Amino acid sequence: MSATIVWFRRDLRLVDNPVLTAAAKRGPVIPVFIHAPEEEGEWAPGGAQRWWLHHSLEALAGALGTLGSRLILRQGPSLETLETLIRETGADAVFWNRRYEPAVRERDRAVATGLSSRGVEIGHSKAALLWEPGEIETGSGTPYRVFTPFWKACLRATQPGPPLPAPRTLESPSAWPASDTLDSLALKPRIPWDSGLAATWEPGEAGAHVRLETFLESALRDYDTGRDLPAEEGVSRISPHLHFGEISARSVWAEVAIRRSDPVLARGAESYLRELGWREFAHHVLYHFPDTVTRPMNPRFADFPWHRGGAGDLAAWCKGRTGIPIVDAAMRQLYETGWMHNRARMIVASLLVKNLNVHWLEGARWFWDTLVDADLASNTMGWQWSAGCGADAAPYFRIFNPVRQGERFDPDGAYVKRYVPELEALPPKWVHQPWKLSEGDRRRFGFVPGETYPEPIVDLADSRSAALATYKSLRAG
Repeated sequence: MSATIVWFRRDLRLVDNPVLTAAAKRGPVIPVFIHAPEEEGEWAPGGAQRWWLHHSLEALAGALGTLGSRLILRQGPSLETLETLIRETGADAVFWNRRYEPAVRERDRAVATGLSSRGVEIGHSKAALLWEPGEIETGSGTPYRVFTPFWKACLRATQPGPPLPAPRTLESPSAWPASDTLDSLALKPRIPWDSGLAATWEPGEAGAHVRLETFLESALRDYDTGRDLPAEEGVSRISPHLHFGEISARSVWAEVAIRRSDPVLARGAESYLRELGWREFAHHVLYHFPDTVTRPMNPRFADFPWHRGGAGDLAAWCKGRTGIPIVDAAMRQLYETGWMHNRARMIVASLLVKNLNVHWLEGARWFWDTLVDADLASNTMGWQWSAGCGADAAPYFRIFNPVRQGERFDPDGAYVKRYVPELEALPPKWVHQPWKLSEGDRRRFGFVPGETYPEPIVDLADSRSAALATYKSLRAG
């Protein structure tokens, strides 16, 4: 009996993996992962993603081993590698789950055409999203540009079904092809900067389900309000597991949706499902408007006067040395853990694009290299939202005041002090604006501006006024 190659990509799991289930019913299965970052265009995985991928592949190989199978690792190009594996194994089919990034879609079309022309059976399925990007459309058949009507249309559509169970066993081929070693993929950093990531995360399918269960038990109830407090464990932190497909959106949906009937959990559950909807919307927008990865969705922003000479400002922002405490705490959290709280993401993005007037692509690229959950669709939409040039974008006058944001969402300064220990001695009244300390308080707390902690690199009030003037002129043009 001929074998089926299951081409793993961003679906590194056994539970609710449609093509793995289909291949297992067909006969012998050859699980394969092909490392071909060059095929993702300018958005090849960044350093934090590569770290996660190494450990996720390690976990997947172990999980496949419990089913009597194994994971074959190869390095691209993908089409040539698959053709080589077909010759080596006699496989007559290749199955994979769909992805939606522009460069990957183009690659997958070429792979499908090449394999089909050789008589190889092709099978692919939806596994990353709840609804296909082309499945939800307006009454006139056009894509949505605003989230709320998109989400209402999703809720009217056929709802996600139950997740598929993992196969109980996988039939092996008559002979296994050779595999590259995981270390040969060179995914881990040469300089060991990853200790903070290792202390924070457990990549792999098992870690994903533990993370979800912990969130459901401890934080779902108060999610509607807790999700805005960066010092608290009020969010699921499941985004990197979803990004790498270690858990399916359908599995998460099923676990959260069932809790809507509980009056204690209903509000949090509805709020969380809506956040899953934003992920769907981001992929919807990217699918229909692929140029948005580098170009503003709103054409008025094509010639926006970004301050392109702000290398020093950008470097200070990247390093968490802006002198604005909640911004620096967030940027240091990112570098240490490979993740940043969503409220903090909005604050740091607003400062970069509106107060510092740095092009949103600079922020998007830094996030891409440092986030373990750097999803192209969500990253692009988030930055264009902050810059005011994307789908359902923030209005031009929405410029987050990081001091007020800190005082509101980190009132005792716990988040700031966790990542900016230079400010640990300051009372809550001053921790978000240490530059306002009196001379007496500076001596009292041992605070020396510019030495103990940087002075702000930008005047928040003046830069806000300048940004408003620029945005208003754009609207009038």
